[in-house]
Amino acid sequence: MDFDQIKALLKHSPDGLVPAIVQDANTKQVLMMAWMDDEALKRTLETKKATFWSRSRQEYWVKGETSGNLQDVQSVKLDCDGDTLLLEVIPHGPACHTGAVSCFDTHTLA
Repeated sequence: MDFDQIKALLKHSPDGLVPAIVQDANTKQVLMMAWMDDEALKRTLETKKATFWSRSRQEYWVKGETSGNLQDVQSVKLDCDGDTLLLEVIPHGPACHTGAVSCFDTHTLA
């Protein structure tokens, strides 16, 4: 499937973004959630490095580029509605900026 076909399947938010859930390919643990636009997705598919759009910094970032905690992308899947991506990755270090393995390790609500 070429990239134009992939883009046609995506349902973006009004600001052109799609949420991306990142999951450990081996353990299946959910590691984090970040945002992607078309360019971030294209870069991810081309490099196999998890690349996202930072809403706060208004720039692209490769997960682990500064921390060393890279994520090697094994697969990228689109949900049935076309509005959420799932990245299965091999993590090299913790996913959360706090140093936790997962950004979902802090608060259990129910």
